[in-house]
Amino acid sequence: MIAGDVVLGKNVVIHHPELVSLYGCTIGDGTKIGPFVEIQRGAVVGRNCKISSHSFLCTGVTLRDGVFVGHGVMFINDIYPEAINPDGTLQRDSDWEIRETMVESHASIGSNATILAGITIGEGALVGAGAVVTHDVPACSIVAGVPARVIGDTRTRKGKSL
Repeated sequence: MIAGDVVLGKNVVIHHPELVSLYGCTIGDGTKIGPFVEIQRGAVVGRNCKISSHSFLCTGVTLRDGVFVGHGVMFINDIYPEAINPDGTLQRDSDWEIRETMVESHASIGSNATILAGITIGEGALVGAGAVVTHDVPACSIVAGVPARVIGDTRTRKGKSL
């Protein structure tokens, strides 16, 4: 479902629009979105990005231009998620704080990576498949592991095997 409040740029490609959930988000020109992707209200996707199937971009996530998101990538926007308040009532939007996450231009995130709330992934960085990113990733760094750690540099493409 693509809600009426989604802002779609020019030449956006959504291969199976009946198999996505997009609402209240902004998608830049030339971006491609695979099936079973959810992009929530307030998320911003830049121009010429690729978001592969089964990925989740929650409120508070911004992807700059030219970002690659592999299959099944999960972004998180709350550091201490809870269902209820101390008095037992269900939490509402006003009961928790969204932590914004930024993925700078030309960064790539491998399949099944998890990006915790409040992280910045630097320009041209590469996050290895299955990594759990718990801290900011410097520009042009290659990170991998649980938790993710720097193992190389994208400018030289040298690093340990991902």
